[in-house]
Amino acid sequence: MHYSVDERGFYGDFGGAFIPEMLHANIEELRQRYLEIMAEPDFQEEMQQLLKNYVGRPTPLYFARRLSRHYGSNIYLKREDLNHTGAHKINNTIGQILLAKRLGKTRIIAETGAGQHGVATATVCALMGLECIVYMGAIDIGRQAPNVSRMKMLGARVVPATSGSKTLKDATNEAIRDWINNPVDTHYIIGSVVGPHPYPDMVARFQAVISEEMKWQLKEQTGAENPDIIIACVGGGSNAAGAYYHYLEDPSVRLVAVEAAGLGIDSGESAATSVLGTKGIIHGSRTLLMQTADGQIIEPYSISAGLDYPGIGPMHSNLIVSGRAEAISITDEEALEAAFLLTRLEGIIPALESAHAFAAMKYLKYTPQDHIVINLSGRGDKDLSTYIKKLES
Repeated sequence: MHYSVDERGFYGDFGGAFIPEMLHANIEELRQRYLEIMAEPDFQEEMQQLLKNYVGRPTPLYFARRLSRHYGSNIYLKREDLNHTGAHKINNTIGQILLAKRLGKTRIIAETGAGQHGVATATVCALMGLECIVYMGAIDIGRQAPNVSRMKMLGARVVPATSGSKTLKDATNEAIRDWINNPVDTHYIIGSVVGPHPYPDMVARFQAVISEEMKWQLKEQTGAENPDIIIACVGGGSNAAGAYYHYLEDPSVRLVAVEAAGLGIDSGESAATSVLGTKGIIHGSRTLLMQTADGQIIEPYSISAGLDYPGIGPMHSNLIVSGRAEAISITDEEALEAAFLLTRLEGIIPALESAHAFAAMKYLKYTPQDHIVINLSGRGDKDLSTYIKKLES
């Protein structure tokens, strides 16, 4: 079985492009041209130069000695938190802004949950001198205030989504409505491996730099390119897609996808899509999503704004349903405990999204000889108010 996208835009039963007619021209233009543009030597040269000299790649692969002793294995952290803007999101926005320029687009829109993708989009728009509008759930605007301030300072207009749960799903809805109303001059920089084809594949390709670096970095440190286990958090799942990408077809590497269980899988306040979800269509692709029997979206919940989404990307749906990836659901409290453990053992404050990945260690079977890579997808500055509340409780 193959786990990359097919020519129709599907990963097994998941994917495709289920879109309103008014978006067909935009999506079709992207589908026809994204691979061609990405393969152009001048595109690659400009992107690689920016990734190196602007973003700060390669990010380190750090052997976490004290964390390794704590768990009794060999744990390496892929330090995406050290990228410019503080997360993996910039890998994708650099690629997409260069693509948008070559398509002649002058206006950029984006959706964001935790705010990291919004900051990364606002950053590249400032770099390239393009108009930027970021849609963000009203609740997320409140709980991720530092990132909202950063976006505004970078010149972006932050538009609150006030419908539904007022979180990431609703911000995405608003961004899609904007694109329908402005189809000619606007490019929508989707921040994760979600949405209609070619977005899941395009975003995964831009994030694949993570696993590309992991291979040679592991070889330098261990003598082998392959880890035994890769762990990454999954909301939409772009950081996980990047960490898995060059290992998808190698079954010797275990892939672990960590979702947000919120207050508990059966609490009614959760975002554990792999457990609670069924096949359906959301934001232009067929995937697993939390929905009622008649197809109405069930509102998700997570303490982590970036994982507070009722679906997962079609790549991850296929990986989990096929058994290629293992899904683990982590509660808010478990994520907070893991964040403080990492901080106090290694002096690294993770984003709440990344903290979920670290919490999965206590549910995994592994040996003292295993080499485990955890994708540290973002830094925790944006979540300090949540961490402080935990300290004071």
